[in-house]
Amino acid sequence: AAPEVVSDIQKPSRDFLMVQFTYNNWENTPDSIKMKGIGRGFNAYLCYDFPISKSRFSFAAGIGIGVQNIYFDNQELGFTDTGMAGQQVSFLPESIDYKRYKLTTTYLEAPFELRYFGNKANRNKGFKAAAGLKVGTIVGAHTKGRYTLEGAKMTEKVNTRRYFETWSFAGTARLGWGNFSVVGSYNLTNLFKENQGPAVVPYSIGICITGL
Repeated sequence: AAPEVVSDIQKPSRDFLMVQFTYNNWENTPDSIKMKGIGRGFNAYLCYDFPISKSRFSFAAGIGIGVQNIYFDNQELGFTDTGMAGQQVSFLPESIDYKRYKLTTTYLEAPFELRYFGNKANRNKGFKAAAGLKVGTIVGAHTKGRYTLEGAKMTEKVNTRRYFETWSFAGTARLGWGNFSVVGSYNLTNLFKENQGPAVVPYSIGICITGL
């Protein structure tokens, strides 16, 4: 019988799926804003990878969703509207004894990356690195406060996107091994529209799982 031939050639992973769990915070935060706890985020993207010739580099583009949660310490957000020139966001002492109060923002995002793979034959193994830009448009923003009233658990929620920048641009970087990497992002745009809220800049760091 002829000997069995085993091929060393493997179909490389294109890192089609990226799932990220992040710690979120704001840069340039004034003393009037009091945060607490750990801001948490979740991002999920479907990407397509375009190899650059026969090199270890590739370019990738994708689409997905990004969610950010920021928690506040004895504070709540106040939204005022006194005309087009007077819309603004204020950080006020809480009017209710909230057990938890947070701001959640959700973006439709398109990540673009220049990727490097240390193992061309099997990208699920070996060193990986990527740098890029993430472009997003806000699709949802709300505050949520939880408190107890006469023994009953209550939730107060306010939905509004009008005070937030419509577009978000962020620089991104990833370093890792195999399917796991550390990911970081830093916004190049403010969270709130000009003159409608403090000029805070979101950033995040976390864990990224890639594959397929």
